[in-house]
Amino acid sequence: MAVDTSIPPGQFYAKRWAIYSALGEPKIRLEAWRLSVKGLVENELNLSFEELQRLPQVRLTRDFHCVTAWSIKDVVWEGVAFRELAKLARVKNEAKWVMFHCADGYATPVPLEDAMVEDSLIALKMNDNPIPIEQGFPARPFIPHLYAWKSAKWLGQIEFMKEYRDGYWESRSYHERGNVWKEERFKTRK
Repeated sequence: MAVDTSIPPGQFYAKRWAIYSALGEPKIRLEAWRLSVKGLVENELNLSFEELQRLPQVRLTRDFHCVTAWSIKDVVWEGVAFRELAKLARVKNEAKWVMFHCADGYATPVPLEDAMVEDSLIALKMNDNPIPIEQGFPARPFIPHLYAWKSAKWLGQIEFMKEYRDGYWESRSYHERGNVWKEERFKTRK
């Protein structure tokens, strides 16, 4: 039997999404919602959904990988390149981590080098439609080479940081980075 190298080790393609919300699904009022970018930046941002839509948009097709081993093949993502927001905010050199804070109280850290890859974005659309509420409307980060818990739903704030801090799942022993190709599911015990 041939090994499928197009899917990361330990993953299988599912036919349907499994929908998770660790802290419950928040109510989002789009007219009041803002994405703030703060922390180690020279230019703090506070962007409405309309303002995000007016920024240059990127469209890409990438698989979505859950840490529980299922993947969805060829999801079409559209939104603002993470690099574009970092450029607008003028991230300071001492920043090494990004914390994604969400409307439900969830947070997850990502190494800045992972967030800055070419195909990392703040997604506003999924499969040619606005992201469904259960999938994180109005915005969620999407970093294809990281497990999906790093692509936090209902994004409200991006914080650039010097030092690592645990987020929701990381405080429960999930890996600091979460690279799907390296099967970085859990922290190594020392």
